[in-house]
Amino acid sequence: MTTTLDRTAPRDLAAEFPARLSLTPKTTLGGQLDGAWWPCSRDLEAQLPPLAAALEESWGRITRVTVNPTRWPVVPHTVSVDGRRLHVGWFTEQDPDKVILLSYTVGRWDLLVIPPETPPAAAARLMAAAAIPGSVLTAGILMANEAVIGRGIRDAQRREATWEGEGGACMSPFGDSMGRSALPLSGNGWR
Repeated sequence: MTTTLDRTAPRDLAAEFPARLSLTPKTTLGGQLDGAWWPCSRDLEAQLPPLAAALEESWGRITRVTVNPTRWPVVPHTVSVDGRRLHVGWFTEQDPDKVILLSYTVGRWDLLVIPPETPPAAAARLMAAAAIPGSVLTAGILMANEAVIGRGIRDAQRREATWEGEGGACMSPFGDSMGRSALPLSGNGWR
């Protein structure tokens, strides 16, 4: 079996950059997610150390991580973080768009995982939505909503490009370009 890693950032550079996170503010409202994480690649061994380091101050030492293997080409059993071992597990029953982080002292956190190839505008929308306190939206629902929003934005951009490419020509109800001669005459005889 051959495994290919989709690396958008070299492994040695990944440790130099902080994790891209958006966390839910500390409130009494409990929601489905505790925030969002936007890794730079699908290489868990390179991406988990910056995530654990970024969360250590506010959440304590992360000791275990679970993921769904459908989004990660390789799921290592352990990852080295500052000279210690972070245990990594996988469950096919877990939402594929979520990572679960566990700590012996503080508890459990569920983060939406935004795919590395996500455009920055879409990632910003997802990070904001995942950090809303008390939200009942799951990781899967947020990703599905963003797919619809992204499709709508792409359709609007395509319509605008078509409009501009036709010189701003009017369109018939059937999507065909209409020249000025096809427009009805106004009351003064001008088109």
